[in-house]
Amino acid sequence: MNFPVDTITLFKSLISRSKKVLVTTHYNPDGDAVGASLALYHFLVKFGHQVDLIIPNDLPSFLKWMPGSEKLLIYNDNPETCNEIIHNAEVIFCLDFNALSRVRYYSDELSKATGFKVLIDHHLQPSDEFDLSLSEIKVSSTSELVYQLVSELSYEHLIDKPIAECLVVGIMTDTGSFSYSCDTPETFRIMASLIEKGAGIERIHRLVYDTYSESRMRLLGHCLSRRLKVIHELNTAYIWLSKDDLTEFNYQPGDTEGVVNYALSIENVSLAALFTERDDRIRISLRSKGNFSVNEFARLHFNGGGHRNAAGADSFVSLKETLDLFENIIAGYREQLNNNSF
Repeated sequence: MNFPVDTITLFKSLISRSKKVLVTTHYNPDGDAVGASLALYHFLVKFGHQVDLIIPNDLPSFLKWMPGSEKLLIYNDNPETCNEIIHNAEVIFCLDFNALSRVRYYSDELSKATGFKVLIDHHLQPSDEFDLSLSEIKVSSTSELVYQLVSELSYEHLIDKPIAECLVVGIMTDTGSFSYSCDTPETFRIMASLIEKGAGIERIHRLVYDTYSESRMRLLGHCLSRRLKVIHELNTAYIWLSKDDLTEFNYQPGDTEGVVNYALSIENVSLAALFTERDDRIRISLRSKGNFSVNEFARLHFNGGGHRNAAGADSFVSLKETLDLFENIIAGYREQLNNNSF
């Protein structure tokens, strides 16, 4: 990828001398959010910057092995310290989200912060709240975009094993182990380069995907046996989980990661959703195949958004009302869902 010359020049000037730097990412950080953030952290430290990492809430247990994860500050645990860091930062890197509201708890603090705000992201329709935007929706992940940026800056030689491992996690998880959003040769060229830098793909895959708790596996079984509904005439399937379900199976952050993909894997299903009841909202994860845009669907009906085939949203009515609303809405998409090609 060729970034605009003025963008590269400005970025180089930002990292040319030591600064107080903040790296942050979105609420409920996933593999790409954490991977890209930690990779950028390790990269910036090499230039002598004072770098702080803030995430809104805790990361899933299967990501806590990642190099540098002990440096992550969880906003919920210490908002006073985090607010001080936010307001003292000279440069603020915002990774893997397209609007300040996505951090949820400290969006107002970020908005008021005087530091130079840099967006590095691959989601659709980035907001204009940032001083510099590196936004490219065609890449597999924000981690891939971080790699491309480092390469464009002619600093690829600074990518060591810890950085490579973090970037592999981001690319691997945001492509569902290379099952979607990875149809470009460049993604695999980058993966080959990261392997050459010391990232062990088999080991990383085991650490991310083969360390699930027993309760998480039982929750998945409950989802598929008790909470899965298939609407055959609309080529749609969805899974729903109540707060009682989460309590029963000792829910931990990240335990529902990837669950929606099981609904999408059903033959002829074009649209899949996961509805998870929280204290103050219903969290909605949407996935699709082919040309059906869940980004547009989420934006139009639930004030959400994301990518064409992967998006998220929130509902602020009850779980039952949300499910009824969803079924009523998708009835209007019958022709589009039935004629979707994938």
